[in-house]
Amino acid sequence: MGLKKALKINPQEEVHSLEIFINYGYTNTLGYMIKKVVLMQKTLLLLFFFLLNGCSLNNLFLTDEVDKVYVVKHAPYVKYYRAYFTRTNLKPMQNGKKYLYLYHAKEENLAILFHRKDQYRLYSLSHPEKKEIIFNASHKTKYHTVLKSLKRKGYRLTSPTEIGYTSRVSLQRYKGIKTLLVEVEDYSRLQNMYKTAISTYNSEKIKPIKTELPKELISSYYKHYHKRAKTQKQLEQLQIIAAKLQLNSTGAVAQTTKEDSKKVIEEEKVIEEEKVPKEVKVVKVIKKPKKATKPYSYYLEKASYNELNTYLSRGGAREHLTYNEYNKLKEKLKEEKLLQDGSLEELLAAYKKNEDPRYKTKILLLMKKVQESK
Repeated sequence: MGLKKALKINPQEEVHSLEIFINYGYTNTLGYMIKKVVLMQKTLLLLFFFLLNGCSLNNLFLTDEVDKVYVVKHAPYVKYYRAYFTRTNLKPMQNGKKYLYLYHAKEENLAILFHRKDQYRLYSLSHPEKKEIIFNASHKTKYHTVLKSLKRKGYRLTSPTEIGYTSRVSLQRYKGIKTLLVEVEDYSRLQNMYKTAISTYNSEKIKPIKTELPKELISSYYKHYHKRAKTQKQLEQLQIIAAKLQLNSTGAVAQTTKEDSKKVIEEEKVIEEEKVPKEVKVVKVIKKPKKATKPYSYYLEKASYNELNTYLSRGGAREHLTYNEYNKLKEKLKEEKLLQDGSLEELLAAYKKNEDPRYKTKILLLMKKVQESK
């Protein structure tokens, strides 16, 4: 009271000031509450917008984990990569596929292409550090237009097995997100080492290697060179390589060995003479004189049908010819057979394709015979 008197404060003014203070506090509290409600409304609207666009709450917090390639294993002969790609809103491309593999030969880079909404995205699998290539597109943009653009950048459509990779793609839920799990293993270095060993028939460099190479990456290449093997040494080297690859080549090697032994028996005639004392046998080996074979050019250009047929039916002919030379002579034999025994219709059809004057001469002769018979 003494303070009020000293300050000369009127009791009515005191009541009025208190009302102003209360009203001011109430107004501030109400304004704060209104702002909080508006903020909550905005947050709910934002979440609702994300949900409508196919997103989930997990997508907001896992953006650094999906649509990204990780190196799982990096060994001397194999590299293993893994990635989770969101599969919502993926659109089909070539042959209805929702992803396509492309390869950049100079960069030795395997990549995967997706079409999602209004964008095409190319992710590098072999070089995860590379940023994805993005093509913005409209509903009129076709996938082959994007492929042409990528071709100019050096990327070509491929299958992983063609370039020494294995791949697996499966549907997975990663922390609640629908994803495509893509796993690829790069065996290209190991594949090249085995190819060199097979083509040179030398297994020395691959003997210490313990890493297994998947059969689908090398079996057709192995079979091709196994057919071309001519000597026992080459077959032995291939057998060592087949054992490393766990390919079943024993039957093929045994069959080829039997054929070689038959040739030796045909070429060599062993005459056993009378027994001498102490059961010692004297054996004479008389080798057949080998006939001088005519050159390949002769059989390709000058040989008659009978002569060419006799030459090719002999077992030794295949040894002296390359794969392409042998096939050319087989084609030549078919042509000679057609010229010798072909009907008028067959000759006319063949002449339309190759316009060989020999066919024309033969056709005229047959037509003349037909007219004479009438």
